[in-house]
Amino acid sequence: MLHNKKTLAALFAAVSMMSVNAFSGELVINTDTSDPAPKAAFDNLIAGFEAENPDVNVTWNLFDHEGYKTSIRNFLTADAPDLANWYAGNRMLPYVNAGLFEPVDDVWAANGLNESLSSAAASMTIDGKKWGVPYTYYNWGVYYRTDIFEQNNITVPTDWASFMAAGETLNAAGITPITIGTKYLWTAAGVFDYLNLRTNGYDFHMALTKGEASWTDDRVRATMANWKELIDADFFLENHAAYSWQEALAPMIQGKAAMYVMGNFAVAPLRDGGLTDDQLGFFQFPMIDSSVPMAEEAPTDTMHIPANAKNKVDAKRFLAYLARADVQSEMNATLGQLPINSGSTVSDDKFLQSGYEMLSNTDGGIAQFFDRDAPAEMASAGMEGFQEFMVKPERLDTILKRLEKVRTRVYK
Repeated sequence: MLHNKKTLAALFAAVSMMSVNAFSGELVINTDTSDPAPKAAFDNLIAGFEAENPDVNVTWNLFDHEGYKTSIRNFLTADAPDLANWYAGNRMLPYVNAGLFEPVDDVWAANGLNESLSSAAASMTIDGKKWGVPYTYYNWGVYYRTDIFEQNNITVPTDWASFMAAGETLNAAGITPITIGTKYLWTAAGVFDYLNLRTNGYDFHMALTKGEASWTDDRVRATMANWKELIDADFFLENHAAYSWQEALAPMIQGKAAMYVMGNFAVAPLRDGGLTDDQLGFFQFPMIDSSVPMAEEAPTDTMHIPANAKNKVDAKRFLAYLARADVQSEMNATLGQLPINSGSTVSDDKFLQSGYEMLSNTDGGIAQFFDRDAPAEMASAGMEGFQEFMVKPERLDTILKRLEKVRTRVYK
């Protein structure tokens, strides 16, 4: 009988070991990287990982963007893969709060990521823990006509006073300082983000988009006062609410406007419109308060281990591979974006080089963009309010009270 008990125990142990081994070496990844460049980048990424880790077989489930957004919570809960891509900052907060993402501080510590990925560390941290690995971002900032600046003896502004002075000089020359098209609202959010980050800093900006600060707070009013200063100084394109962001490129191409607060994706259409790299430059959105660290806007794509993943051991191996400087260099060459690892290399495109240098050296944190950092209903209401303020700044009190009502409803 004793012998049979030992045999039975050994059998259970063997079955248990077989059960564990059934998952080791099988790695399931879900992504929404279905556009041509991201798909090619992930093809190469997975092939490279498998070549270095021949004991691991990767199954890759590729979703379209909209399908992924509607199914991610379901598959994280019911049939979790071992890895899933998503976004940094407040966009990952609901899944962290729901216990659906696994903390990966051990991956960061074991691979020196707190140093090599330091620029994105704050946006990957919630409650003092890291919740994934970032692998690509793209910069925002101010794109400008270098030839127009030179013709009007304007040096690149680095602070608020020089920024305001540049606008005054441009207006005197009959040139609109900043082109913008707010027809689809989100461009106004980019201006708000930078003004709020420069006025109040990253922590307050994140608290506001998380619903922890009031829209009637004096700090928000300080941001809006700075914005009104630009509006009153005729900084922005007339009738901007009638233009899409692409349509607002035309005045800059034609030399009727000098600057655009925009993401790096604007470079290609500006070039296609006939501007040469000698006519086009980039600079960091100027400092407003010298006591506020210079945070940046850089939407960041990330990879996470679901809490219900079956093969977390190999998932962590994959995250360590994804974080490497050489891997991020190769991925982002395909993506046409920026690697986050500070040891990576970037193509010789001058705008990618400028963005990489700026983001790699930021010490103020990296925001994801208003409609990523805030929940959808708050983001929509906020962007409507920003556009309205740009057209009718005298409505500020009404706008802020309305946004505060939305906040109390959305963040219950």
